[in-house]
Parts: sequence; structure tokens; C-alpha cells
Amino acid sequence: MTESIRIERLNTQRANELKTELVNLLQNTVDHGASVGFLRPLKSELADQFWSHVISGINTYRILLVAFEGNHAIGTVQAELCPKQNGRHRAEVQKLMVLTSHRQRGVARVLMDSIERATRDAGCSLLFLDTVTGKPAEQVYKQLGWTLSGTIPNYAVSPDGEMESTTIFYKLLDDQSQLAA
Repeated sequence: MTESIRIERLNTQRANELKTELVNLLQNTVDHGASVGFLRPLKSELADQFWSHVISGINTYRILLVAFEGNHAIGTVQAELCPKQNGRHRAEVQKLMVLTSHRQRGVARVLMDSIERATRDAGCSLLFLDTVTGKPAEQVYKQLGWTLSGTIPNYAVSPDGEMESTTIFYKLLDDQSQLAA
């Protein structure tokens, strides 16, 4: 299945062209229970506002990758690069989403491998992310070589309104001894 997946790093223009598909992807993800910062049912207007915010950062501090099967967006992940002088070596990986119809097919793995390459190319050597404790994504990150840093109780409200803990992961991309800059 993963042979038919194409990953594209979006610029502002391309992201705006795909905004309707991105809105649908976010709604599908939230409406099927993923905790990516929204409650269900997710209204189109709110999803559209989210993507407008994401797109506004593409040219400065955000990397946005989209997985395609044919011409259809089936998944996405992004990284927010740290703008601070002492943190330019790190980025936060955010909003890994795969259409429910395409899960368990390796799409998340391809997206995560691609965001690691893209952030490394941007000069990052440290990535971090958070995910809901006890959900399948936690195992995905462990299988991809991410290191569990810890958990925070009652971190966020689930799409159904329940308090959930979050687990923090990190991944070192390069030898840290090369960072004397």
C-alpha cells in the first residue's frame, strides 16, 4: 500500500488549493475520536479557521506535509520550528492525521519518516510531540523509535469532553556533539 502514497511538502498556494480536503481530513479525524485539539462534532468553519492559521505559518515557521493516494489527500503531519535563538535545533511535530479509511496501511509511518527528513533538512536535530496516553498513537511512536519522556495528567479534553492525560515523546535526529554553533 505504501508504494502508492506520495508525500508533498505544501507551500502556501498549494495548501490553499487543498484547503477543502484538509478541512475534511480534520473533520474525519476528530469525528472518529482522535484528540487533535477539537471537540466533536467539528464544524467546518472552525476547521477552516484552523487551516488558515496553519497555512499562514508555512513560509516562516511551519512545515506541512500531506500524503496523497492518487490525487486525494489521505493524511497530514506538520512541524513547528522553534524561532528562538537557543532553540533553532528543535521542532514540535503536530497533528499527525490519517483518514480513517486509510489507517493501518503504513501512512502514518511514511508521514513521520518524511517529517523527520524535512526537519533534519531544516537544521533540526531534536523533535518532540505529545499524544493521548493509552491510545494507539502512543504505540506507533514507540515503534518508530521515539523516546517516552513522561506523562501529564488531565492535560486536555477529549473530543467527547472527558479529561485525558498526554504522553510526551522526543527523538534525537543527529549526534548532539555537532551542535556547537
